[in-house]
Amino acid sequence: MSRAEARRGSRRGARRAAKPGGIRRFFTLKRLLGTFFGLCLLAMGGLLVLYWLVPVPSANAQAEMQSNVYKYSDGTILTRTGEINREIVGLEKIPKDVQHTFVAAENKSFYQDSGVDIKGTTRGLINTLSGKGKQGGSTITQQYVKNYYLNQDQTVTRKLKELVIALKVDRNTGKNEILAGYINTSYYGRGAYGIQAAAQAYYGIDASALNVSQGAYLAALLQAPSQYDWAAATATGKKLVTERWNYVLDNMVEQKWLDSTTRSGLKFPVPQAPKAAPGMEGQAGYLVEAANDELAREGVDKAEIAKGGWTITLNIDTKRQKELVQSVDQQLESKLDRKNNKTDATVQAGATSVDPKTGRVVALYGGTGATEHWISNATRTDYQPASTFKPIVLASALENGAETQDGRKIGVNTRYDGTSKRPVEGSDTPFAPENEDNRDYGRVSVQTAMNKSINSVFAQMVVDVGPPEVKKTALDLGMRDKGFPERPAITLGTMNASTWDMAGVYATLDNHGRKITPTIVKSAEHKDRTVELPDPVGEQVISRETADTVTHVLQGVVDNGSGFEASTPAYDAAGKTGTSENNKSAWFAGYTPQLTTVVALFGESTKEGGGQVTLTGTANSGRANGGGFPARIWAGYTLDALNGGSDATFDLDIATPVRETPSTPVAPSTPEETPSTDPSPSMTLEPTPSDPTPSPPPSEPPVESSPGTEPGGGGPSSPGNSASPGVPPGADSPNDWSVPGRP
Repeated sequence: MSRAEARRGSRRGARRAAKPGGIRRFFTLKRLLGTFFGLCLLAMGGLLVLYWLVPVPSANAQAEMQSNVYKYSDGTILTRTGEINREIVGLEKIPKDVQHTFVAAENKSFYQDSGVDIKGTTRGLINTLSGKGKQGGSTITQQYVKNYYLNQDQTVTRKLKELVIALKVDRNTGKNEILAGYINTSYYGRGAYGIQAAAQAYYGIDASALNVSQGAYLAALLQAPSQYDWAAATATGKKLVTERWNYVLDNMVEQKWLDSTTRSGLKFPVPQAPKAAPGMEGQAGYLVEAANDELAREGVDKAEIAKGGWTITLNIDTKRQKELVQSVDQQLESKLDRKNNKTDATVQAGATSVDPKTGRVVALYGGTGATEHWISNATRTDYQPASTFKPIVLASALENGAETQDGRKIGVNTRYDGTSKRPVEGSDTPFAPENEDNRDYGRVSVQTAMNKSINSVFAQMVVDVGPPEVKKTALDLGMRDKGFPERPAITLGTMNASTWDMAGVYATLDNHGRKITPTIVKSAEHKDRTVELPDPVGEQVISRETADTVTHVLQGVVDNGSGFEASTPAYDAAGKTGTSENNKSAWFAGYTPQLTTVVALFGESTKEGGGQVTLTGTANSGRANGGGFPARIWAGYTLDALNGGSDATFDLDIATPVRETPSTPVAPSTPEETPSTDPSPSMTLEPTPSDPTPSPPPSEPPVESSPGTEPGGGGPSSPGNSASPGVPPGADSPNDWSVPGRP
């Protein structure tokens, strides 16, 4: 081979080596750019086709709005909602700075843009395809199109139509007309569509009288009407809406629609308390709102419900609902003097009753009436559940196989130091809770500690189990993570909860540890859809043995402890009392094999803005604790709801007996009359060898422990209370007592 041929062969080899081989030939820069521009042209062509094919439709079916029909479980009518609450007002009647609050909140470029936000719409399409729901941005024009011409469906088809129609509307309609349409068709919560209805609902004035501060709040509301309604918002909701209110006003300053000096002087305009709409009197408003809230949790937008056309059947039993209201009236309201007694005027009662086998909410008490007090006391979460949390601490200890600081496995007969203000051991967070009346109990069993709700015992138990583990058990059982710190003080129920939440927790215990999520909606149907509702009965969240052991212990609370007011031979019952710090709330959470009910009283100031106040002195009865009015309401309702009683007993699966049966019944006594002799128990459980057998303190009426400076439980013995039975002799001795015939 000549040198020339060799050079030519070398050059050909180099060229071949420079060419990408295999699949890489298909991913050259040239090909990629071509593909990209081709897709862009294809997308543009598709949009052009859509633009010509998709017409601007007539206004959607809002002009044909129907009432919603709400029914009891047996099909009888509870109530019908009225027509949609909207009054159209011209933009000229809305102050200019109030108009600007909506632009500042939603779409600062509104006056200059083409009516669509391509990036936001693309993000919305991606979120829809990935199942993330409503995340994504839209212009005011797009939102107006969705409200006025389309619907709230989260589908790709609807979003593409929204994009095309928005382009056409922006091209053919003036900005002021679009803005007027947007603020007149948007949903603001409280059943209010449009700014006029919203101004009336939140501030009791016409839209023309709104100031810029109020307008900024209404504009902020549109992002999350239910979450941001100040009257019902959680602490987080209030924080978020306040931040958004500031965001709106700051944007107005940035756009030179508001003077910075004026801005700095503005204060958050707290709206007025909500009022029930016609047809929502009595308990109806509370039941309807609970149903709407539940449907919202299942993805049915409240704005869609407010438009009407729904038939919603509740799980509420007409008979039991009536009996719950009657029990509150007889056991509480008939004893209050709301007009002449300042304390009585502050008392609010709430209750939720659940079938523990199905999870159905069969009765609910939201307050004296939705037209008088719109906030439902059954579902509000701004008060502490107090010592009704202690059974959760015990359940966590049993479920986790926890041990005391000296290595003893925690069980019902484990002995703890019940000394008041005893500092907890083993915690980085110092905590030394006071027992009620600063009473020292010495060494007591867990059963006695539960009966008497001894704060020092359960504070130490939380540390022994671990606050994070206790919190996890609480969330597993159905509590929500609302102000829930991982500290020893959680033993006193220092987080927030509702009677609805606690009914779910106790129904889960009643259902042998299988999760119960209370549900008030039986079915929800619209002409266009039927809502698929989840099963209220979930998975096993704690073992049956743990749940049943806690139930057995709580039988002792009713038989011999602070819940004695709920005790009767007519039914088998378990329960726990609770009274929060300074007696601001009082609870009784109890259950039978067939029914779980939680009743609570809340002290709510009658002054504007509300606020929590003490219940002490309610009906001139001294300390209004969980073992008083709540337990009596519970007992009266339960007896009626079970048709005078029930032979059903708890089917408990427990490892060993945990309470003894006395050989003879112990007659109840008044606080002043305590039996002086001890009947011999028919069975003796030996105390833990390392624990010395304590000497029983003087017999006293059962009390619930409540610290002076920390939240805790309250017991039935207090000045002015009705005559109460005393603790059976020996109940504070090494072994606890049970009613004859109970396991």
